Amino acid sequence: MIALIQRVSRAQVDVDGQCVATIGRGILALIGIEALDTPESGARLLERVLSYRIFPDDAGKMNLDLRQIGGDLLLVPQFTLVADTGKGTRPGFSEGARPEQAQALFAGLVASAQQAHPNTGCGIFGADMQVSLVNDGPVTFHLRVQPRDAGLRIRPH
Repeated sequence: MIALIQRVSRAQVDVDGQCVATIGRGILALIGIEALDTPESGARLLERVLSYRIFPDDAGKMNLDLRQIGGDLLLVPQFTLVADTGKGTRPGFSEGARPEQAQALFAGLVASAQQAHPNTGCGIFGADMQVSLVNDGPVTFHLRVQPRDAGLRIRPH
């Protein structure tokens, strides 16, 4: 499972001209789900997102995580993150999860995130979404969890 996380001062997801989710200071996480992903890899990725230290402390160093600053989290499904771009000029998606599998894993990730971190919003799986954000920094990181790395449990907030 992949998360492209961005430290934001605000972010929003619109579908058909309607706002479906909005956050203030926090993390926008674009989520890609691969064929071999499991609920356990989702739990491990969520723990990494929530505990990744990308917010500045009083000295200006990136030492604080989302929980420590009381920030918001916005999860947005984005299947293009799993694209194989290694050759040619058209991406391949053979490593991505089937839509029904990806939808179930994304729904589980959102439910776990909302339980662990109440300030969580989400985009709509399979929808044509318009995502707007103000990247703070800019700060962007690519996190990836393989199913074999999924041995960690989520700490409740």
